[in-house]
Amino acid sequence: MNREMRRLQAKEDERAKKKRADSSRQPKKSKKNEDLNLFQRLQKFIREVRQELKKVAWPDREELMTYTVVVFSMTTVLTVLVFGMDWIFSKMVINILNAITG
Repeated sequence: MNREMRRLQAKEDERAKKKRADSSRQPKKSKKNEDLNLFQRLQKFIREVRQELKKVAWPDREELMTYTVVVFSMTTVLTVLVFGMDWIFSKMVINILNAITG
């Protein structure tokens, strides 16, 4: 098992322990969104976003560089392909129009 898998497994184990510990406690009564004012709803939203971002498996530097190179190279290839097709079709249309009118 590689280092990343061990890290993910450790995080999952921690979450499971927290969940078991939290389930044994009394559940807190939470306010519904209708009872919260704008500032409280915004604060709750930001807190939930931060919690979700902690769960994301972020790529390391090597993966990020690989993905970046793939995206740039595919963008370049597709741009050249579309440019070439556009140039060929425009020449064909110009030749057809010249043959019809001239």
